[in-house]
Amino acid sequence: MNEMTLYVSAFVDELTKMGIHDAVISPGSRSTPVAMVMAEHPNIQIHVHIDERSAAFFALGMAKASQKPVALLCTSGTAVANYFPAIVEAYHARVPLVVITADRPHELRDVGAPQAINQIEIYGKYVKWFVDMALPEGHEHMLRYVRTMAARAVTTAQALPAGPVHLNFPFREPLVPKMSEQTWEYDREAYTKVYTGKKQLHESFIADLYKKLSSIEKGLIICGDMDIPRFSEAVTTLAEALGYPILADPLSQLRSGSHRKEQIVETYDAILKCEEAANALVPDVVIRFGAMPVSKSLFLWLKNHPEIEQIVVDEAGGWRDPTLRIDVMIESNEVDFCKQLAHCASSNVRTSSWLKRWQKANELAKETLLRAAEEQTMFEGKVFIELAQLLPSSTTLFVGNSMPIRDADTFFMTNDKNIRILANRGANGIDGVVSSALGASVVSEPLVLVIGDLSFYHDLNGLLAAKLQSLNATIIVLNNNGGGIFSFLPQASEPKHFEKLFGTPTDLQFEHVVRMYDGQYEKVETWEQFRTAVVQATSSEGLHVIEIPSSREENVKIHRNLWKSVSQEISIFLREGEI
Repeated sequence: MNEMTLYVSAFVDELTKMGIHDAVISPGSRSTPVAMVMAEHPNIQIHVHIDERSAAFFALGMAKASQKPVALLCTSGTAVANYFPAIVEAYHARVPLVVITADRPHELRDVGAPQAINQIEIYGKYVKWFVDMALPEGHEHMLRYVRTMAARAVTTAQALPAGPVHLNFPFREPLVPKMSEQTWEYDREAYTKVYTGKKQLHESFIADLYKKLSSIEKGLIICGDMDIPRFSEAVTTLAEALGYPILADPLSQLRSGSHRKEQIVETYDAILKCEEAANALVPDVVIRFGAMPVSKSLFLWLKNHPEIEQIVVDEAGGWRDPTLRIDVMIESNEVDFCKQLAHCASSNVRTSSWLKRWQKANELAKETLLRAAEEQTMFEGKVFIELAQLLPSSTTLFVGNSMPIRDADTFFMTNDKNIRILANRGANGIDGVVSSALGASVVSEPLVLVIGDLSFYHDLNGLLAAKLQSLNATIIVLNNNGGGIFSFLPQASEPKHFEKLFGTPTDLQFEHVVRMYDGQYEKVETWEQFRTAVVQATSSEGLHVIEIPSSREENVKIHRNLWKSVSQEISIFLREGEI
């Protein structure tokens, strides 16, 4: 066996021993050694994607859904640059990726060689670790070196906060490895064993903190993007012990499931749009878990009330505080923190007038917002009311950015199904969402993606994965023929250039591209058609695209009328002193 084959085989073998079992490969020549060895290894499942940008987002979706690192491989040159958007998202969303790029050997760099760009630290601060690997050699010391780099890469990608790492491999020709049956070392474990622990607080600190919090009636728990096993049960138990409401973002995984939901407030965005409620419901203390929630109303409310003591719990130690109002940062495992604190309580459930006021406000807002279910027009917000009823339990619901995630925040209410909601909220971009969702579909079925027409257009190439890998997914395209979110922003008051610069209608016929990728397409004009289409799609194999045409102007009007009604209902009760 030649030196290159030994070297690359040792690297790939160690990746599998460290827990990587999926690799997304973008075809290319310079990456041939790694691609062929990965394809040969019995413990790696390869997923081939022609478009590098789609490939990277596909890998991100797989890693997000599985909560395990995924390897990502491409050739040299601009292929490397096309991975950048997904790597940025992975970094901010804390998704573990092991990015492997092939490169020209050192003597062909910066001399005008074809398909050679400067790949050294090309991703800058958006990867947790970078290494320009040594050229392949076959002696024992270098084989140990390459295995060590593999172990370090996987460990670093998974270490909190999780994220992408980048290994750049220079290869000289010939590039085709000489495979043999004795490539892998079946009879031994990983060369380097890595053990990690949890960050836990001292019991005396927990006791003092509980004593302080239990003396404060007006407290809130706010949960953003949190996809951690057993967190739902732990945080709801803590909320009951303290008597605090939980403001639960749709990505907190708290709105669906078998856990108790009596103290979960899912309509806080609409509640805080009411100025009277926002002033009357200011807490003394907030305990926040996860990323900052989607709601802009909540963000501004926290930012504009510096008197609120904000406690952020984040085992990874990330400084996720766009309000710049954090008073206490606690680096502790979130589940253990909730359990330790709740354990201090003398009784399991604590009630208060403060909690009841929030529950009543939530009840009023929920009743008002659910009036959208009566809409006969194809109102985009109603999609999430319908999906909460239609989706099978254990569905993964992937939500696109801009308006879809905001409508999920407003209209997807609590339920007892185990619906997991995912989104690319690291950098909040509309690119790569189709590929990310299809990547997630490899791990989680059934999968439903709700996406806007512009975001769908941005990643039409991603549909090829569904065709080539026979993936099962349902995509619901909310087609308002342009950038619907801009109609809610101040730019909408400038009609002269609004459509050209912000509305950006495309007038695309998506049916043709869906058919090109062997997908099933249906445009629905009524809610009855929508319900039938969703039930059929989620119970069938293959790619299904359901298009809902809607009006941007009508969408804005219905949203604002509902928000106005919520404010009126809550204001009346505030004035009457009933909440």
